[in-house]
Amino acid sequence: MGNRLFQEARQAVELAKMSDGRDSERMIAIAKNALSSAYANTTSAEQEQLSDLQKELEQLETR
Repeated sequence: MGNRLFQEARQAVELAKMSDGRDSERMIAIAKNALSSAYANTTSAEQEQLSDLQKELEQLETR
């Protein structure tokens, strides 16, 4: 099954990437929170993936 918090963080980032307009800011904030929650409870490999997801969120913010 895997790490639930890690999976939720990945899903939150995907939802943020699909959002637009006013909803985008809220979805990015939710995704950031999910990433933060997941980070402490992940393996080093998962942490690398979370770091990549964080970079994707940063790119969304600059749009």
